[in-house]
Amino acid sequence: MSKVAFITGITGQDGSYLTEFLLNKNYIVHGLIRRSSNFNTSRIDHLYQDVHEDNKKFFLHYGDMTDSVSLVNLIREIEPDEIYNLAAQSHVQVSFSLPQYTAQVDGIGTMIILEAIRASGLSTRFYQASTSELFGSTPPPQNELSTFKPRSPYSAAKLMAYWATVNYREGYGLHATNGILFNHESPRRGETFVTRKISKAVAEIYSGKRKKLYLGNLEAIRDWGYAPEYVESMWLMLQQDHPGDYVVATGVGATVKDFVKASFEAVGLEWQKFVEYDARYERPTEVQALIGDPLKAREELNWSAKTYWNDLAKIMVDADLDFMQGNRE
Repeated sequence: MSKVAFITGITGQDGSYLTEFLLNKNYIVHGLIRRSSNFNTSRIDHLYQDVHEDNKKFFLHYGDMTDSVSLVNLIREIEPDEIYNLAAQSHVQVSFSLPQYTAQVDGIGTMIILEAIRASGLSTRFYQASTSELFGSTPPPQNELSTFKPRSPYSAAKLMAYWATVNYREGYGLHATNGILFNHESPRRGETFVTRKISKAVAEIYSGKRKKLYLGNLEAIRDWGYAPEYVESMWLMLQQDHPGDYVVATGVGATVKDFVKASFEAVGLEWQKFVEYDARYERPTEVQALIGDPLKAREELNWSAKTYWNDLAKIMVDADLDFMQGNRE
């Protein structure tokens, strides 16, 4: 029999790649989507299956992470073998403007799902999408034993979700795991995130449709990996006999400036001619350096990154050039 998975945040970058991955493994996949007057399913439209098809394996359900009734009812009805909680208000800069909403979705929403699993008595395995932002100002390299020092409402909310997952694991025996994923990008990344903002701008500048790219802190260091590879680690975590917490990263850091330079080099342009600083893109509290130590994931999950930041920059720029020419992924 096919395993059943329930994915929150299914319309996001990670949700779309994870859905593809699980469907290829013959899972039945259920996803949570928010009701909107505009279509917000572009990343998963290619996976759509008509409700009248035989052997349908992909289902979407309306709900919201702030609505406990919808979440509890769905988990009771679906009875999933695995739950992947990817839903979040995940933009760090935006979390300073929407702190309460971020806390409700990212923190309380996670607690609702954990309590629904506990109360239902289901033997569901739970994956919580944690984040490298938990480490904040802790110096790199960061691993599973590094100190958490959140520097934003987003990371503070994710810290609550992290510890709730640990507490339900230890207190109620849930197979509940935190995946502490460092930055992972792709052509499906939202356009307000810095890597996609850069790759899209480079494609537009190269095509003559734009003149400048404005950015904030160019010296911030991040550990950038490739999202399609990272979703495999999520699945691997839930296949382990015992739950735990795992850092997933490339182990290699680069500055925003490095990523900018590699992106412009992909089209043969000098970045200094097109990039200007704008203080509006600075965070109130900056996280200067995040570089993960993925030793545990490599040893226990047999997972290692294959794509690093410099190759990733070219992948994203090439994809945005294709998008502009009408070729969609």
